Amino acid sequence: MAQSAHARPDADSSNGEPASSYAWNQPDTETIGLFGGRRDDFSSRYHLTRRGKVKRLAQISRIVNQFDALKGLTPVKMRLMFEALGPTFVKVGQILSMRSEILPQSFCDELAKLRADADPMPYATVLDVLAEEYGRPADEVFVHIDPKPLGSASLAQVHRATLKTGEDVAVKVQRPGVRETMAQDVSIMRSIAKVATKVIRTSQIVDLKGVVEELWDTFESETDFLVEARNLAEFKRFAARFKYMDCPKPYPDLCTEHVVVMEYVDGISLSHPGRLVADGYDLKEIGTKLVDNYATQILDDGFFHADPHPGNIIIRGGQIVLIDLGMTGRLDAKTRSVMKDMIFAVAKQDSPALADGLLRFAGTEANPADYPSLLADLDAIVKEYGTVDLADLDIAAFLTALTSLAQRHGIEVPSTVTTVGRALVTLEGLLDEFIPDVNMIEIISQHIATSKTADQMVKDELKSLGLEGHEALHSALDAMSELRVAARMLTRGQLRTNIELVGSEEPFQMLSDMVNRLAMALIVVGLFVGSSIVYYAGMKPIIFGIPIVGFMGYVVAFALGCWIVLDIYLKGRKTKKR
Repeated sequence: MAQSAHARPDADSSNGEPASSYAWNQPDTETIGLFGGRRDDFSSRYHLTRRGKVKRLAQISRIVNQFDALKGLTPVKMRLMFEALGPTFVKVGQILSMRSEILPQSFCDELAKLRADADPMPYATVLDVLAEEYGRPADEVFVHIDPKPLGSASLAQVHRATLKTGEDVAVKVQRPGVRETMAQDVSIMRSIAKVATKVIRTSQIVDLKGVVEELWDTFESETDFLVEARNLAEFKRFAARFKYMDCPKPYPDLCTEHVVVMEYVDGISLSHPGRLVADGYDLKEIGTKLVDNYATQILDDGFFHADPHPGNIIIRGGQIVLIDLGMTGRLDAKTRSVMKDMIFAVAKQDSPALADGLLRFAGTEANPADYPSLLADLDAIVKEYGTVDLADLDIAAFLTALTSLAQRHGIEVPSTVTTVGRALVTLEGLLDEFIPDVNMIEIISQHIATSKTADQMVKDELKSLGLEGHEALHSALDAMSELRVAARMLTRGQLRTNIELVGSEEPFQMLSDMVNRLAMALIVVGLFVGSSIVYYAGMKPIIFGIPIVGFMGYVVAFALGCWIVLDIYLKGRKTKKR
């Protein structure tokens, strides 16, 4: 028996182009004034008020107190609290689930279970949203809309419908007001993170600010359903190269910022392996093709489905159909190349190569303060992950460990690498539960090893040598230019040299002490000579038969002489004790 499937309504956003790059139905919300520059106020854009923020903050406080969070949270209680707090905090939890440098691994594992299911919104509300988006009643666009939703989440709801032209489609409708609610929560979290940064200056607080900003980037794209429509069209073109791969067809003319209309997929979900076997499918073949195609998406094309959980994978007519393209990831050519090189560097237990790959992530400005410490930490990762066969390498755990290490050393790893790690964890969990005979890491490793033909490898190597030669040539020219400037300054007497002698502090200190003592001795001698001249001159007034000026000179000279002798004695004893 077949199971009906559809795009999940709780889709995350694409990590690719920002929502602002899509011109369809974009509201004109920004203005430029002759005086005062650009005006783009966050609060006015999303209709946020101080009263509304205070009300929402009170609601958050009540929920936090309900779970007694101030006395401590277990992983399960934290997950339940995030679900009670609403869609924004569900997204925060999903992001934190891949940040083991912020939370213990047990919390990350529990937060990975977060789903954004919610009570269905009324059917009348769905019709109102459609009418507002299309500027006409929904029955002028659809022959029929099933009042019972296929799925309902905190962000949107999906209904099965039939177009006037007869096509069977799934309609994803955004909940009214969800954008303002999420914007309000993000604004509150920004304020909290800003205050926390001033009060507690720790790396974890900085990470928290990063999580909030990552959430905001996700939110901006996620609430623009035109992004998902564009992702569907792009993945449809990608899947055309593979007979066994497909995704729902979007209907761009009917897609708006708050509505997505796509082909309705009728098939068997991968979460029902028994039905697939009964229908004559080979689970191992499905798993192998799925993982190999996933490696193609990530490492070859750089555009991939970022949420491959069982409900998003449908088997229909011998094809693997990936639905819910709201959450995608993108990797540029440089990042894909670095990831491949780093995987093999771990397999070869080559810490310097691993360090080079990590620094390539950060670009030309990468300059770790303590490079030996970086290599030592990388050695620990190599020992943990490099002692196993490449087929047994846990790439997801490896990327998580590497991201944490990079953060400790101030190296910025692209956020898309975190997205890859999160997707790999999801895919690996899917295989372990439903298709345990398939080794994901082995298939990805084989894909990396065999993805290039001999001609391609030669071309890539020549290209790499050409780029390295180009960089070396420019470095040499830069060095010659610097030498020319130095020579010019030398001939003009303008050249200055800063020299730091390692271990020279103690000799220089001793020399400084000697100079100081010599100067004090000269002062003492000068005082004695000057006081003696005053004595023989017989200047008045006189005290103890000595002119008072001369007497004061003798006293000061005597005191300084005693101080010099005492200083020499004490420092001499200190030197002997060493």
